[in-house]
Amino acid sequence: MDKRIINNIDLLTSALASLSAENKWLDSKWFYDPAGSVLFEDITKLPEYYPTRTEVKILTKNIDQLQAYIPDGAALVELGSGSSTKTRILLDRFHNLNAYLPLDISEEFLKQSANELAFDYPDLIVDPVVADFMVPFKFPENHVNSSKIAFFPGSTIGNLESDKAIQLLASIHEWNQVSAFIIGIDLIKDIDTLISAYDDAAGVTAAFNLNILHRMNREIGANFDLEKYKHEARWNVEQSRIEMHLVSLVAQIVNIGATKICFEAGESIHTENSHKYSQQSFAKIAAQSGWNISKFITDEDDFFAVAVLQPK
Repeated sequence: MDKRIINNIDLLTSALASLSAENKWLDSKWFYDPAGSVLFEDITKLPEYYPTRTEVKILTKNIDQLQAYIPDGAALVELGSGSSTKTRILLDRFHNLNAYLPLDISEEFLKQSANELAFDYPDLIVDPVVADFMVPFKFPENHVNSSKIAFFPGSTIGNLESDKAIQLLASIHEWNQVSAFIIGIDLIKDIDTLISAYDDAAGVTAAFNLNILHRMNREIGANFDLEKYKHEARWNVEQSRIEMHLVSLVAQIVNIGATKICFEAGESIHTENSHKYSQQSFAKIAAQSGWNISKFITDEDDFFAVAVLQPK
């Protein structure tokens, strides 16, 4: 069966289940169609969006410390690689790597980035893997027994509920020959800075959030009127997380194929969480999934951290 048809069936099944719940929601993995991937890259360049530039500074300034964890001949495995911008910081200095394996759910975007990296790093094996890293996947056969370094930048771990975060960290812990895990973590800070990062003045994050409705219109026969929804970022203090919502401006009925979904005015679709951590709270979930924190490197404002985990 055509992979595109399979993806559409998966999106339809997921959307119908989550939008039929008492509190409507959508799985944030559906953000990343080609348009969504481009919009997210635009978000990372916004003045309000501190995580990307802060993480880049940490990686650049502390690259020699990170190099110490890279065994000769290892494969760098990046989860949710996107454009692999931060990866270049590592690839420029980790000369003892044998391979780079970017994993991403967006096949078109992944292959474009992988081709660019293969051209720029001709001495490095670049093997892209189209996969949802939240479910079991297979490494290319020639890398099954390779020494592996996991790389998960961008604080994407914060998009997961704690049980799912522990599940993901535990699954990576079980990779054959994984020796270290370099991961980006967004830290708890003042609310104004957090809200601005997820509701920018230019409206790029709003467009990114609304694009998931456009994708459902295009791919699974929905008829969302995007002008009847607004993007909203909320800070949930009890859960230490930013929440992204799409709020219905009016009472309305949306068709998804033959299914009718009713919205009240002011009712929202909860599209994404971004949990923020302290060193202590992250150490707790790392320990529960089989890892010790070997390094925890922050910027001068304690906005962001890059942690190096090693198996217990």
